[in-house]
Amino acid sequence: MMKTIAILGSTGSIGRSAVEIVLANPEKFRVAALAAGNNIDELERQIVALSPRVVSVAREDSALELARRLRGQSGVEIMHGDEGLNAVATCGEAGFVLSAIVGASGLVPTLAAIDAGKTIGLANKESLVASGAIMMNAAKRRGVRILPVDSEHSAIFQCLEGREPEDVRRIILTASGGSLRQRPVSELGSVTVADALNHPNWSMGRKITVDSATLMNKGLEVIEARWLFDTPPERIDVVIHTQSIIHSMVEFSDGGVLAQMSMPDMKGPISYALAWPRRVSGAVAPLDLVKVGSLTFSSPDMNRYPCLKLAFDALSAGGTMPAVMNAANEAAVAAFLDERIRFGDIPRVVSDVMSAHASLSGETLDEVLSALEWGLEFAGNRIRSIS
Repeated sequence: MMKTIAILGSTGSIGRSAVEIVLANPEKFRVAALAAGNNIDELERQIVALSPRVVSVAREDSALELARRLRGQSGVEIMHGDEGLNAVATCGEAGFVLSAIVGASGLVPTLAAIDAGKTIGLANKESLVASGAIMMNAAKRRGVRILPVDSEHSAIFQCLEGREPEDVRRIILTASGGSLRQRPVSELGSVTVADALNHPNWSMGRKITVDSATLMNKGLEVIEARWLFDTPPERIDVVIHTQSIIHSMVEFSDGGVLAQMSMPDMKGPISYALAWPRRVSGAVAPLDLVKVGSLTFSSPDMNRYPCLKLAFDALSAGGTMPAVMNAANEAAVAAFLDERIRFGDIPRVVSDVMSAHASLSGETLDEVLSALEWGLEFAGNRIRSIS
């Protein structure tokens, strides 16, 4: 059966991989709508290849330039800004929306897609971190299924299928340790942007690659897992698994553990979400365990990865604290990538912002959006003070 999909964040790492899967499986998928930032070169290529009905970019000038380039191609409505994002998220033809916008800016369009009754493929972990209860309650109210696209949560989802929640003892998230896992802690202050972006296992976007180096990505995933799988924080663990072959595990009450394994390639979890409850043939290269040789595990060192502890602290505090932590991290990572602060300043900025925040309940979207705005502003001031 053909699935018609919309992609939020089509020119990012996840979006581009999703487009490749769609093009490789034209009998299974059709794209009705695309939303991107301002990479109109890539978006133009996607439009020519996929013939969507509606596309959106961030700025009006980008929309005008894209319209000029596509003047000879009929049937494509070009929009921009929040109105365009909402149009793509709620596109009538699409039954499945892949939410792959990086950062908390994906929150509002993802909620719009849920309210429109779409099945969600969730690659935007930040939106669930900022508003977990709001998003999951909205999905429950509308009868919407959220299919995780993060490799870790996809693994957990696969291990849990057909299992009873009361049989689960704990969820075990695996982490590669990131690009700096062998760098002495004393040398992390001299880390360059190129060092942080040199991930040994995964090909990802710049922001998530830095988050992997700080292990903030795993902290965000802990919070995401708490909401996706309705699991209390004390039953979610993190282990370092440098080979990135086991993508996560579930331990059951009888002591049994199920693990999902594959080569480290995001096309695996993307294709699983797109095709669920079926699978796409050949999405990922076969796994040769003999060639892999060994699988190793260790506990994360909180001195090396203070951002992981900050995420657990934010989850424990609850309310709007996770949203503020996420906003502060987004600002700090952007500043590091722009070389305005050092790598070691990232957790300091996040910690300072969290310490200054008087957490609200986070029960309304207005509270969450206000907390995100406050967190970005406070983090920006803190960054300017140390730049």
